[in-house]
Amino acid sequence: MTKKEQKIDIEDRNAPKGEEQEEIKDTVENETQAPADNEETPADKKAGEPETEEGLLAKAQEENARLKDQLLRTAAEFENYKKRTLKEKTELILNGGEKTITAILPVLDDMERAVANADKAESIEAVEEGWELIFKKLLKTLESMGVKKMDTQGKDFDVDYHEAIAMVPGMGDDKKGKVVDCVQTGYMLNDKVIRHAKVAVGQ
Repeated sequence: MTKKEQKIDIEDRNAPKGEEQEEIKDTVENETQAPADNEETPADKKAGEPETEEGLLAKAQEENARLKDQLLRTAAEFENYKKRTLKEKTELILNGGEKTITAILPVLDDMERAVANADKAESIEAVEEGWELIFKKLLKTLESMGVKKMDTQGKDFDVDYHEAIAMVPGMGDDKKGKVVDCVQTGYMLNDKVIRHAKVAVGQ
């Protein structure tokens, strides 16, 4: 055997067999190939990790600031509403009777003229007639605003409308428990009693 042939034979014996070559090849490929689809990358691991305490604290502080701002705005709006309502209520109390007073002013003018001309009247009857007209005008003005005079004569005594200031005995059975006299007239405003009638009742 020549030296050349001996060298080739030694190289063939030292070279890996076929199966060993395949194993070496697979090992190299496995070491160099990219991670599998289901294998987590470092970025995936970072994204899946729970938030840090600093991150949670920052979110909580942001939410707290938002809620605090909302609360302050709501409180300010409510305070403005209270002030506005109080102002409207005060104006209503102070000026609520404006309509009534305006309606009565013409009657007051008539009374002023009657007082000024009372000494110039030719007879007492003329003065009485003038005052009666003023009285009727006043009643008509009040009725236009819902004020109604109570009719008490001969009515059954009713504590919802009447205030008994005297009991009159000896009036007979037909007058028992009934109003026999009205000392002070009662008035109603839109079906609500604003002053009870002071009456004497048969006993």
